Amino acid sequence: MVTFKQELLYTVILTMVVLILIIITKRAIRKFSFVRAIEVNRRKVIFYLSYFLIYGFAGSSLAIIWGVDLKQFTVFISSILAVLGVGFFAQWSILSNLTASVILFFSHPIRLGDRVRIMDKDFDWTGEVKDITGFYLFMKTDSGKNITLPTSLVIQKGIEILGKTLPPEEEENYD
Repeated sequence: MVTFKQELLYTVILTMVVLILIIITKRAIRKFSFVRAIEVNRRKVIFYLSYFLIYGFAGSSLAIIWGVDLKQFTVFISSILAVLGVGFFAQWSILSNLTASVILFFSHPIRLGDRVRIMDKDFDWTGEVKDITGFYLFMKTDSGKNITLPTSLVIQKGIEILGKTLPPEEEENYD
């Protein structure tokens, strides 16, 4: 019977490292989101992405610890990435929308509830941002229409932030 003492030891060590990484990551994300005033939904997405990366690293490390051949593992991962790359290239609009939503999410000061104007010479898209997803920006225009814009279009056109939308009771007190 073959004993796997060394592999079990490395697995326990890796498990401890992953747990410590998760605790440190949670604290760092909470502190960062408090300092940058990131809303709850965006914070959840950041948590999910960080967990995905940590678990991906842990899974790869476990495969190496338990003796999966590195060449075969590398071929497997590169094949998966190649298929995903071809799929995304075939659907270029999906890739551009995902990239634009990441840019809006991490780099742009636009937040839910902001009053914005999408710069377009043909349309007057001025209103309140209701939601930003992986592919679309949802907004309610000043004329009362609910519109959905692809995030890549929003990045291409440019955004003017007009300020926060005040709740009706605050608007009455503001006058």
